[in-house]
Amino acid sequence: MTYSEQLRPWAIFRRLPSGENVCVYRFRTRTDADAYTSILRQGEGIFEVVFDRPQGVTQG
Repeated sequence: MTYSEQLRPWAIFRRLPSGENVCVYRFRTRTDADAYTSILRQGEGIFEVVFDRPQGVTQG
């Protein structure tokens, strides 16, 4: 995961019919990701907001 991706841990993924998930966009806050997802859902497709924590980072 790149540094810029670490700054934007909230990601919107689109589920494809083939079973793959594609990252559409990344955000710093969940509220921004949720707002953008609501716009995307007006069209076709299945979108999901996830917290994509960088690998190797532990809590606490």
